[in-house]
Amino acid sequence: MGITAILLIYSPLGRRSGAHMNPATTLTFYRLGKVEGWDAFFYMLSQFTGGVLGTALAFVVLGQTLAHRDVNFAITHPGMRGESVAFIAEICITFLLMTVILNVSNSRKYARFTGIAAGTLVMLFITFESPLSGMSMNPARSFASDFVGMQWQGLWIYFVAPAIGMFSAAELFVRTRGIHDVICAKLNHSENARCIFRCGYMAMPGTASGD
Repeated sequence: MGITAILLIYSPLGRRSGAHMNPATTLTFYRLGKVEGWDAFFYMLSQFTGGVLGTALAFVVLGQTLAHRDVNFAITHPGMRGESVAFIAEICITFLLMTVILNVSNSRKYARFTGIAAGTLVMLFITFESPLSGMSMNPARSFASDFVGMQWQGLWIYFVAPAIGMFSAAELFVRTRGIHDVICAKLNHSENARCIFRCGYMAMPGTASGD
């Protein structure tokens, strides 16, 4: 999953779109003033639609293998410690993920490593945190598996907790570095791909002041 995230972020499609695969990420950058309202709406619509279509396609290809109890449509659900622990764990990992994304992507020196940093965190979370919450961080990802598998256990956690975690990280970033240090909503800003966001790179050659 970590390698997949890295490949998607640095792919031509990722460079074009900004590699927003998560509605919570899109909402956070909307909150930071980098994404227009209509763009945020259609990004999120695309994220949920893509997740459902991808899971449905996997079911068509893999059949009952995907439905097997040991796979169970890759559904995210709270671990043995219950919903409260899963909720707190999801807040923590999404807070950490967005904190890293904001600090790395807005650094002249390290911005090009944002995708690697995000993918590495995904790898660590899926390895060490998934027993607590299933390691979703993404409402569209959890909804897609639940929709195809027709199971809805704890789905509210994966809608509410990622938003709280990422919004909290954004608030901390703004309070410590300032709103003007948020340059762009892309996880991988490329000069070779048009940017539709309220992009600071269009106004200045460098990045933010806290490099």
